[in-house]
Amino acid sequence: MTRAAPGTARTCLILTALLALSLVCGVALGPVRIPLPDVLALLRAAVVGDTIDVSQAGAYRIVWDIRLPRVLLAAVVGAGLSTVGVAVQALVRNPLADPYVLGISSGASVGATAVAAFGLFASLGIYALSTAAFLSALAAMALVYLVARSLTPLRLVLTGTAMAYGFSAIAMLLVFQAPRGEAARSAMFWLLGSLGGVTWAALPVAAVTTAAGIAFLLGKARVLNALAMGDEAATTLGVDVTRLRRGLFVVTAAMTGVLVAVSGAVGFVGLVLPHVVRLLVGADHRRVLVVAPLAGACFLVWVDVAARLLAAPEELPLGVITAALGVPCFVLLMRRRGYVFGGR
Repeated sequence: MTRAAPGTARTCLILTALLALSLVCGVALGPVRIPLPDVLALLRAAVVGDTIDVSQAGAYRIVWDIRLPRVLLAAVVGAGLSTVGVAVQALVRNPLADPYVLGISSGASVGATAVAAFGLFASLGIYALSTAAFLSALAAMALVYLVARSLTPLRLVLTGTAMAYGFSAIAMLLVFQAPRGEAARSAMFWLLGSLGGVTWAALPVAAVTTAAGIAFLLGKARVLNALAMGDEAATTLGVDVTRLRRGLFVVTAAMTGVLVAVSGAVGFVGLVLPHVVRLLVGADHRRVLVVAPLAGACFLVWVDVAARLLAAPEELPLGVITAALGVPCFVLLMRRRGYVFGGR
């Protein structure tokens, strides 16, 4: 990868500092407020193994066992979704594409809804929902791939959209047939995105998958630039378009499946954040793919904070807040004079 431009490096430094601050604030803020100095002291005690006072045991459990894994997972999901959004928009050459355009999210919702409504995979305990969601996401990915064998942009979009409607209909049918009202409510809450009940066990797979996916896409930044110019131009530059699209499809679908399995369907992050990042650093994917994960991580951490605080002690679904922020933001972006997909 080429050396980052000064403006991009400065943007990354600012976003990195903002992300560190966001993570600490995300741990401190909630229905139970914990002062920042106490949060830092408790985190230090957990990392280096210091002892804490008995009176701080409750705060320690909130900080280390409940909020920190949740905040870290919010950062991972935000980084992953924004990065996948960049890749999918290049993959299908469509500015309205997002990580869910391939139908993977709707496929995952079928498995998750079956768990919430009917207790499928109950023997897996707390891992039942994420396991079922990931397995159904893989099944959806395979089905979309088999139907859209040529992997042309138009075929991918049409196939993914059609499959998404079909999977959503199945999920809604499962919710409608749920034997208990609370089960239906839980299913709907997950379908709108939630990080409630997150534990440390959910973090490693999501973090490793996201990091590996980002590394792969950064390695393909140059060819993504060529692909954005069209298949003929990319072929002229020596790019094997079919092979590239196949690899992008597998990586973005796998990342989406893993992220949806741990957080539900969080909309608008992968749609809006790529456009915001392009306004900051331009259209070059070598820059966009560096900045997008940081921007997405910061964004979703604060969305999760808002979800915990706005209706405390109840929580709002993440998708409600991302839609409330994403719709006006996207409209303003589209009204910006001179803005076109892929640049200023």
